[in-house]
Amino acid sequence: MANTVIQTTFKEIEKMKEYYQPYLSEKNPPGSIFFARKNGCVITAYKSGKVMFQGAGNEEEAKQWGNPGLNQAKNPAASKASGMPLPDNISELSIIGSDEVGKGDYFGPLIVVAAYVKADQIPLMKELGVKDSKHLTDSQIIKIAKDLATFLPYSLLKLGNPKYNKLQASGMTQGKMTAILHNQAHNHLLEKISPEKPDAILVDQFAQAPVYYKHLKGKKMIQREKVYFSTKAEGIHLAVAAASILARYAFIRAFEDLSKKAGFTIPKGAGAKVDHAAARLIKEKGVSALNEFTKLHFANTGKAKKIAGM
Repeated sequence: MANTVIQTTFKEIEKMKEYYQPYLSEKNPPGSIFFARKNGCVITAYKSGKVMFQGAGNEEEAKQWGNPGLNQAKNPAASKASGMPLPDNISELSIIGSDEVGKGDYFGPLIVVAAYVKADQIPLMKELGVKDSKHLTDSQIIKIAKDLATFLPYSLLKLGNPKYNKLQASGMTQGKMTAILHNQAHNHLLEKISPEKPDAILVDQFAQAPVYYKHLKGKKMIQREKVYFSTKAEGIHLAVAAASILARYAFIRAFEDLSKKAGFTIPKGAGAKVDHAAARLIKEKGVSALNEFTKLHFANTGKAKKIAGM
């Protein structure tokens, strides 16, 4: 079986484990931290810091993570950005920032938002409380998002579960869906703010630049000029933080709608609570209801069916 191996840090492996949560196996091989199967690719992270990608799409899957351990040793900044190096003053520029939410959640849609924050709006962003959404409660996100929506130019794209499942079943990876949505959001927002142009576009990195553009191959209107990629981009420019807040607000509302349709509270994430909620959905509405509520290819589907006695 073809394979690709990268060397990384324990901190990065923990991040990878969180990312692959929906695909994790309950049993780990000896000496490993986690073992996952994603779309025919087997990912095994070892306590030595090595991560092995085996099977279908192993190279592409590994490229999402590069070789963070070696990159950090050579150049600390290189592990943050892919594609072109970030401008030194990027946090002070007028930027379109984009981020997504929902990739690791079994229930709910995949949402991507691009937001445009001009340089002279940065103090206002700070005053409104815009920051890394991971450090905000749902109530804070709702309040800030409602404020932003009154004046900030943005584009929000939501890929609902039925369309997501149809694309996934046709062979499209989640990474490709995400890349297409980011590019579409950029195009929509650039058209919205025209003839004004941003100093740059900053994408919260979910794949390295070569993989991102490979996903967009054959698409029209691919944004390449002054497009930068960085992990933890919410902390680099408040445009990405604003995009994340708007995306999470839309995600919260989507879960409220799903909960109303289900007749009970739908949980976020991909843990045990999610398995039991999906099992309840199967018992009350039938297994076909999962297509409307969930991302069917997640391992949670099999677990829920088992709990439901199927």
